[in-house]
Amino acid sequence: MSEQLEKFYYDNKIVKAFAYATIFWGVVGMLVGLLIAFQLAFPIFNFDFAPTTFGRARPVHTNAVIFAFVGNGIFMGVYYSLQRLCKTRMFSDRLGWIHFWGWQTIIVAAAVTLLAGYTTGKEYAELEWPIDIAITLIWVVLGINLFGTILKRRERHLYVAIWFFIGTWVTVAMLHIVNSFEMPVHFMKSYSWYAGVQDALVQWWYGHNAVAFFLTTPYLGLMYYFIPKAANRPVYSYRWSIIHFWALIFIYIWAGPHHLLYTSLPDWAQSLGTVFSIMLILPSWGGMLNGLMTLRGAWDKVREDPILKFFVVALTCYGMSTFEGPMLSLKNVNAISHFTDWTIAHVHVGALGWNGFLTFGAIYWLIPRIFQTTLYSKKMAANHFWIGTLGIILYAVPLYWAGFTQALMWKEFTADGTLKYQFLQTVTNILPMYTLRGVGGLLYFVGVIMMVYNIWKTVASGKLLVNEAAEAPALAKVFVPTAGNSHWHSWIERRPIQMLVFSLIVVAIGGAIELIPTFLIKSNIPTIAAVKPYTPLELEGRDIYIREGCYTCHSQMVRPFRDEVARYGDYSKAGEFVYDHPFQWGSKRTGPDLHRLGGKYPDSWHYNHMLQPTLMSPGSIMPNYPWLLDDDIDTDIIPAKIRAMQKLGVPYPEGYDQKANDDLLKQAGEIAARLEKDKIKTAPNKEIIAMIAYLQRLGTDIKAKPANAAAKADVNAVTQQP
Repeated sequence: MSEQLEKFYYDNKIVKAFAYATIFWGVVGMLVGLLIAFQLAFPIFNFDFAPTTFGRARPVHTNAVIFAFVGNGIFMGVYYSLQRLCKTRMFSDRLGWIHFWGWQTIIVAAAVTLLAGYTTGKEYAELEWPIDIAITLIWVVLGINLFGTILKRRERHLYVAIWFFIGTWVTVAMLHIVNSFEMPVHFMKSYSWYAGVQDALVQWWYGHNAVAFFLTTPYLGLMYYFIPKAANRPVYSYRWSIIHFWALIFIYIWAGPHHLLYTSLPDWAQSLGTVFSIMLILPSWGGMLNGLMTLRGAWDKVREDPILKFFVVALTCYGMSTFEGPMLSLKNVNAISHFTDWTIAHVHVGALGWNGFLTFGAIYWLIPRIFQTTLYSKKMAANHFWIGTLGIILYAVPLYWAGFTQALMWKEFTADGTLKYQFLQTVTNILPMYTLRGVGGLLYFVGVIMMVYNIWKTVASGKLLVNEAAEAPALAKVFVPTAGNSHWHSWIERRPIQMLVFSLIVVAIGGAIELIPTFLIKSNIPTIAAVKPYTPLELEGRDIYIREGCYTCHSQMVRPFRDEVARYGDYSKAGEFVYDHPFQWGSKRTGPDLHRLGGKYPDSWHYNHMLQPTLMSPGSIMPNYPWLLDDDIDTDIIPAKIRAMQKLGVPYPEGYDQKANDDLLKQAGEIAARLEKDKIKTAPNKEIIAMIAYLQRLGTDIKAKPANAAAKADVNAVTQQP
């Protein structure tokens, strides 16, 4: 007796909305990326305007590409594939639209607030606490719609793509909540709940796994759906997909500390990060090979079909990135690569190749189907592929060259044992490579514009099938095992809630083992009696430093290498950062490390350097910051900042919030008086005074060993944000 079929309709309207948002935010995010790429080669593009400086524009680019372009690409693919894999319409159309408009609102709010200087200063988590709450609520909306759809499915078996969607949702929720614990000061200002070493570990546990569980696992789910569909072939190996999923989500979560090698993080945590990073090669390459082997026997089609070309290069870039990442986590390699443009090249091979090309392929495949037409120009899509591929090569290769050049120049000594190059020389030497990187990005962007035109013409030639009719038998209430579904793993594939719980357990293990000892075992973060809290003026200067995005180009972490100690001063100690909410160790040196900057130069040097960097460092590529000389310090908020810090455990005296401004004005007056002696007249209530106070404090809590004499001029080599 044949089963009775139930009729239902897939919702393509929400898929179209997310597809359009993906394309729109891709264009916006890449335009900002082009701006900041050329700002490094031609500082004039900072425009002497606060919102367009590199320090503020760079987090707009990263957030736009990661959460707007890739995020909407994920949701486009999930809403399309999940309905068809579960043989049901999404659980709630209304929740889908709340999710869509909520996410777009968050993106707009992120762009506006970041350009305005409202930032937490934590990479990939810069958004302030009200937006963090909004993200949490919208993520819950997605979760309800996701699991509601899975629970009402007509297909009992959960296909491998759905495993990755489940693992993504639960892990991103965990990462976001843990990393976003903040102490609000006012509506758009907060301090990280964590400080120093602990904050660094939590941030890169989050930061690395934002790459893992936002840029990787959901896209693997899309890979497992769209590549077999485009090739019209089944996934190569079911068993590989099982190993790929569980091994990947278990191992990935441990790897975050490899971003903190040779820092003040305890050695045991660094070693764990390295070990698990090396282990990541196996599941990552297993997944890549599973995707490529799915195309086995379809290579003639790959030669003819630009969509499959995009998918092949996407998988290749995924394989390259997931081999290179573990290699960069080896200490001897990381000693060369960290803080250089090598890391930037590595990241963009994944972003442009893996995320970008997989998204383009999915859009080219999906749009003609929901609009009941054919792609307007297959030739234009093929040209997009070749131009985009050339763009990736021209983007990445110069940055690899720049990274190697930087590292070698930083570490080179003369025959008499002094540093051979000032820092500024290591920057000016690679400016041609920055220009080539910009040209590569421009080529990639030209390909995207070609796609926009191709999709526009495709849409114009068809009509959206808003409700796509389908039919399938109802899900049997009693499951009868057969020879085809008797595999041991099939038990959990039929139980989405258990898969959710097991996934959470698997990803929580690594995080708990790394984070809990760092917080509970005091010997991991030894204190230093000489380290005192920031004065109110220094705290305000630090907030301005963070607001202007200085951390995007400067580190505050002197590693225990001969060249770094010679260039900057004594290496950094864990106990020096106990009052840093958030930490400011940085991840890229476009300018020199600043941790031992305090006291090396007079206040007038910093004043002129912020006004026009090339006055003090000819050839500098740092933006001008004239508004710091004009804008007043907001003293009204200082008491609230002191109270927030007290709640976080910073030992300001009881009632200090009431007299903090008195101390601030006193210290500001002293700096203004010193500037006046150097013939610089400025009011003591200007932001430049607070910035000078903070910069002069850096690294002065403990008596540092004297730096190499050749390093003194190196601070003149500040080449990006202060």
